[in-house]
Amino acid sequence: MAAKHTRDVTDAELAVLRELWERGPTTIRELTDRLYRGGGTSAYATVQKLLERLEGKGCVGRERAQVPHVFAAAIDREALIAQRLEALAEDLCEGSLAPLLTNLVRHQRLTDAERQALRAMVQEIDSKRRKRP
Repeated sequence: MAAKHTRDVTDAELAVLRELWERGPTTIRELTDRLYRGGGTSAYATVQKLLERLEGKGCVGRERAQVPHVFAAAIDREALIAQRLEALAEDLCEGSLAPLLTNLVRHQRLTDAERQALRAMVQEIDSKRRKRP
């Protein structure tokens, strides 16, 4: 999948992806029922269009052998987060992730566990870099 397209995932498309990540492969009808309770034909058409767009962006795949077609996420949450953060860093910070990460850490309330996990991750990255020839 081309990374440049995932930065264009809309909020509505993201809602569809969240459902697919949480519940796994599903049909348009099942997605419509979860996203637009009580929605009719227009809600179904909306979900269908969102899935078509996501499929075009490489974020969703479709199993055409079954009727009705079953849709599944073709990108996982972590990959989408990474691509969107890299795009944001490119747009705002000339490609550097450091100002973005520093700002997030500085302005968010982190729990003790989150701070500890962040320290451990930085130590792990440093350790791996030291081991490289």
